[in-house]
Parts: sequence; C-alpha cells; structure tokens
Amino acid sequence: MLEVLTAGVLTTVQDHGRVGWAHLGVPRAGALDRPAADLANRLVGNPPGAAVLETVLGGLVLRNRGPGRWAALTGASGPEVRWWPSGGELRVAAPATGVRTYLAVAGGVAVEPVLGSRSTDTLAWVGPSRVVDGALLPLGAPVGEPSPLDVPRTPRLEALRIVAGPRADWFAPDALDRLCATTWTVQADSDRVGLRLAGPPLERARSGELPSEGMVLGAVQVPPDGQPVVFLADHPPTGGYPVLGVVHPADLWWCAQRRPGDAVRLRRAPVAPRG
Repeated sequence: MLEVLTAGVLTTVQDHGRVGWAHLGVPRAGALDRPAADLANRLVGNPPGAAVLETVLGGLVLRNRGPGRWAALTGASGPEVRWWPSGGELRVAAPATGVRTYLAVAGGVAVEPVLGSRSTDTLAWVGPSRVVDGALLPLGAPVGEPSPLDVPRTPRLEALRIVAGPRADWFAPDALDRLCATTWTVQADSDRVGLRLAGPPLERARSGELPSEGMVLGAVQVPPDGQPVVFLADHPPTGGYPVLGVVHPADLWWCAQRRPGDAVRLRRAPVAPRG
C-alpha cells in the first residue's frame, strides 16, 4: 500500500487509457505525457501500460506502507530512480519547468480497473476517484528488473505538427496558415480535456451551428470566440464546433507540460498523422 499524506493540486491514476468506448460517451483518459509515463515504468521494471500516478506541479507526499520497492519520477520532474524503503516518505517537489510529473512504483498502482483501464477520467469521472489526502493505494507484485539506462527524452518541440481538419472549410481560406503563423499563449483554464490557446481570433467563413460529431485525440476545435483548443486525453467524444486541424499524436505529450503563459507554435505537417 501507498499512503497519501498530501495529494497536491491534482493527482490521478493513469495508464494507457480506455480506448474503444467513445460510442458510449466515455473519453479515453490515460497519461497526458505518455512517453514520460512509459519511461517511468521501464525504469522500475513494470510492463508497458502499468498504472502510474500523474501529479500536477508537485506537492505530492506519500509513505510506503509495504516492503521496499523501486520508484521512478519522470516528466516535469526527473528522470530520477530511487529505492523506496518500507516506511519511507517520497515527496514530489514543484518542478522548475513543465506541469506533470509521473511516479511509477515497481508492481504498478493496482486500483480496480473500470472498462479495462485504471485511468481516471476528469471529464466524466469514469475510473478511480482523484487521489486525496489519506487515501490508500494498493500496489501489484513486482514482475521485472529495473532498467537503469534508457534513450534520451525527445527534445523540446519548436512547433506542434498539424494537418488540416475535417471542417477547415468553415474558416477563412488562410485560417490554417494564420494558425501556424501565430505564436499562441496557453490559457490558465487548460486542463486534461484540452490545451486552450489565446491569440488573434480565427475568422470563420460560415456561421450557424454544426451538428455534434466525433472528435479525435489532438483535434483543434475553434469555438465562436476564435480561440483554438487542442483536445487532449480527457476530451469529449463529440463536439459541436468546427475542427480546423489535427495535431500529430506523437507531439501531444508536449502539450501536457505547457504552463499558463507559455508560448505555443504550430506547423503544417507534410502527411496526415497516424497512431
């Protein structure tokens, strides 16, 4: 068991998410910075997709109430691997840069899965509850050896790759070019649902309402105020605003680590994203 002494701003359990339930209105959830979560699991010997803790801006304090285990911190904090003795405390400090830190413990966080995933969805609150002070989190049995070496993390992106979306014709002909030519600012209300950007409003060519339709991960939806939103892991499965573009899935991890006020740029990709 892990005992949560202080939960911090927002701490949730995340794995690879629950893909395949959008037709029932259930978002996928899962770690926003998946490469960081996967790295943390590899460092402690867990299989891919083992459940980890995702915490925002530090402040998480835990006590190990079981045998000693390996633990790893990645993302905004780390990478750092340590032996966590029985009865010892682990504190996640506020990171100097970035937003989300991932804590993997050998054996993985073994909360009860819901619809095949242990991820917390913060939109519909499917899955385990958010982690709170005093919570006890079960751990699974360690199954692998720690991996002390790994490939370097992908460097900071200069711009997010994007392709035209299915409703680009709802905007002015140069809207996608303007989206890519603008330096956008991350808004304070960004969350696991979407990275909300502020800048010169994007002009529509068509008015009126668009019927609700399916949304893909990374869709750049533009509401009537003209300020784009990049949909992340907890995005709704449907939406009623036009989608101007779609961010390449391999670049979405970078959105997980952007703070309010950070600058974001986009660039057109030569081919449609896959994955």
